Amino acid sequence: MTIREQTQEIQARTLSKYASLSQNSLGRERPVEDCPLRTPYARDRDRILHCKSFRRLMHKTQVFLSPEGDHYRTRLTHTLEVSQIARTIAVALRLNEELTEAIALGHDLGHTPFGHAGERALAQVCPHGFSHAQQSVRVVERIENDGAGLNLTWEVRNGIGCHSYSNPSPEGRARTLEGRAVYFADKIAYLNHDLEDALRAKVLTQDDIPWTIKYALGRTKSQRITALITSLVENSGEDVGMDKATAEAFAQFNSFMYEAVYLNPVAKGEEGKAEEVVKSLYRHFAEHPQELPDEYQAIYEREDAARAACDYISGMSDRYAVATYERLFVPRPWEIY
Repeated sequence: MTIREQTQEIQARTLSKYASLSQNSLGRERPVEDCPLRTPYARDRDRILHCKSFRRLMHKTQVFLSPEGDHYRTRLTHTLEVSQIARTIAVALRLNEELTEAIALGHDLGHTPFGHAGERALAQVCPHGFSHAQQSVRVVERIENDGAGLNLTWEVRNGIGCHSYSNPSPEGRARTLEGRAVYFADKIAYLNHDLEDALRAKVLTQDDIPWTIKYALGRTKSQRITALITSLVENSGEDVGMDKATAEAFAQFNSFMYEAVYLNPVAKGEEGKAEEVVKSLYRHFAEHPQELPDEYQAIYEREDAARAACDYISGMSDRYAVATYERLFVPRPWEIY
């Protein structure tokens, strides 16, 4: 037996009956020879970790645009925190940790520069619409590897595409429990680390946090994350979910963050400018697709200018978007010798 086959045999014996086994995967769009060392899900995790889109997350906004300070979250640090929380849930529930990690690491690959401000801007101007979850799937299927994609398994792509459903209807939820664990891990991570960043930025104080949240979930980030994970572990089986009281406190936490941080004019004061940068870039490249880099020129030829411009801009880091905007729209002084 190969190392991979031994690993798969161990997983079949030790994981929950609700876990997704890689030997039962629905497979890839293009069949590949099995790796002798890694399971298909471990292989997907590695492909995501080594792709260009993953590295660009380092310079993409989480909530605060270009914050001054080394300790604020970026889209990359958010992704790593989601991965850690999701893996904790998966291990406790005896789900497939490799599948969980692959989904978590890939869930935000298609996120725009400037966080949700960039996402809103592209959704408004692109005729195809825009969703960062679906764009993340597009990245791994159609954009990475010069258009060849990463050729990931169906379960990983499904989990990535369903990680941010707002209406938890059956058709909108991940088909695997590992994907549903990532859905909760994403929310647990961003609510808690965005609150910590808001406190550091003095957008909020500890006194602003409703006492009901402190009472139900805890006063510190660690206490809240532990309470939420514990509820998931103790109340999941055929599905992943929390007890009613914790779920209500979690929903209240989410509402509080939207009102106090995500819609706060102090925290979001620069978003109007960010949206205009994204819209201006989109209009320019949609009207001048011949200026797109070669890999996006290929998308233009296969599909259309709107899709190519949207793919290019959504892949930009914050600073690259600003630099491109300045190059295109900000006059440069004459050089007189």
